[in-house]
Amino acid sequence: MKKILPFIFALMAVSAIFCACDETKTYAEKMEEEDNAIEAFIRDSSITVISQSEFYANDSVTDVSKNEYVQLASGVYMQIVDNGSENLADTIRPNEVVLVRFSEYSLYDKMVTVSNLETPYMVDEFRYTVTSSSIAGIFSTATVGAMYYYYGSTTVPAGWLAALAYIRDGAHVKLIVPHKMGHDRALSNVYPYFYDLRKIQFWR
Repeated sequence: MKKILPFIFALMAVSAIFCACDETKTYAEKMEEEDNAIEAFIRDSSITVISQSEFYANDSVTDVSKNEYVQLASGVYMQIVDNGSENLADTIRPNEVVLVRFSEYSLYDKMVTVSNLETPYMVDEFRYTVTSSSIAGIFSTATVGAMYYYYGSTTVPAGWLAALAYIRDGAHVKLIVPHKMGHDRALSNVYPYFYDLRKIQFWR
């Protein structure tokens, strides 16, 4: 009996390992779940998706009355609720500070996870930087905003930055952001989010 017990325990350990492996989702499975969640959100929200070519043909405008969103090459879906300033020169420039009021909604949890819309004294601030090969945004740690406070990271979601090329000072946009264009936690967990970005201000 003593000789059999170690064998039984070893067999149980191997079985536990295989069970754990079965419960672990592959990256491909997580990607499929994300695609399904985004498709469900688009369907349930009665969103009309247009292509970038349709978007450009319409003077880079999304028709809010039709609940249009353009799917960008990055995979981000964007609706421009308000282009912002009527001055066409009021666009984003390298090294500018951007102020934004926003809410973040989890497509999996189906709830608002982070927001500063209900906190009048709080606004999220980040610096927009451009190099020869990339763009980036760094949240300020001097004036702690909701995103930095909640996630503890200074990295601005790439999906936010993708929208800046199409808007002007004071704009209002809505975004569906897949994990590849999200913040650090979205990247690591393969989580998609919906963002409502309001009163986007560029400070020179």
